[in-house]
Order: sequence, then structure tokens, then C-alpha cells
Amino acid sequence: MKYAIVESGGKQYKAVEGDFIEVDLLKVEGGESIKLDQVLLVADGDDVKVGTPIVSGAHVEATVTGPVKARKILVFKYRSGNRYRRKAGHRQSYTRLQIDKIVGS
Repeated sequence: MKYAIVESGGKQYKAVEGDFIEVDLLKVEGGESIKLDQVLLVADGDDVKVGTPIVSGAHVEATVTGPVKARKILVFKYRSGNRYRRKAGHRQSYTRLQIDKIVGS
């Protein structure tokens, strides 16, 4: 199984050819192809290349399937005896990528 560890938005993701990953929101349109250059590790069976800090010449090609949103998180603040209640929600936006090809040098 060929996979790579890529960095996007300060976070690391495991990218496997044909799979989907959800990264922090990127300013790209759905259907566009992007290239992730920050590859930290490339593994193809027993052949493993670890970067210092990135693998030179390696990149991951992906297709943007579109923006997605996570489940809503409710934030509720309460102080007993003070009649203090605050309710807020948050819904994080992500960009879903389909991994097309892993190129490791």
C-alpha cells in the first residue's frame, strides 16, 4: 500500500491513493487539481523515505471535491446562582480532497 504523510495548514494527514482527506479550508474551487508539496514521508511497501523535514522531489496530486462542514459543536456557559446562561454554536469548514497520485522521488 502506497501512502504519504503530508502537511497542510500546520496539520499532518495520511494520504492514500484513491482516498479522501479533509483539510482546513483552502481558497480553491471544487473540481480543481492541486499539488501538495509538503511531503514528510513516502512509503511504498518496505520502501520508506523520510524527509528532513520534507522529502525532496515528492508531491501529492489531489482533486478538490468541494467544501464540507463538520458537525455543529454547542458551547454552553452557565454560572449557578447568577442567572447567567450563554449558548453559542460553531461549525468548522473543511476542504475535501481526493488523492489521485503520490509521486515520491
